[in-house]
Amino acid sequence: MSRIKTHVKVNDQVVVISGEHKTASGKVLQVLPKKQQVLVEGVRMIKKHAKKSQDRPDGGIIELEGPIHLSNVKKIESKAPKADSSKPEQETPQETESTDNS
Repeated sequence: MSRIKTHVKVNDQVVVISGEHKTASGKVLQVLPKKQQVLVEGVRMIKKHAKKSQDRPDGGIIELEGPIHLSNVKKIESKAPKADSSKPEQETPQETESTDNS
């Protein structure tokens, strides 16, 4: 089996670029490569009826994130530059005014 490569990974920040939830953004919770879909935190919230169980003794309606197609999301590049250990930071010398009393 070969792996299907995707442009987003779990915990990446993405923005929805098309569809009903356009301009919504959030963190990727799960990637479904075989279906070419992703789950984005807080985007496409769907309601699901839960049956009574030990976890949910009352049952009820729960809200979950629904899947979005990979082509409808774009990764947001982080603004913070990566620390590069090969280039040490150079401090700028601060000039102090010297008073000459001669």
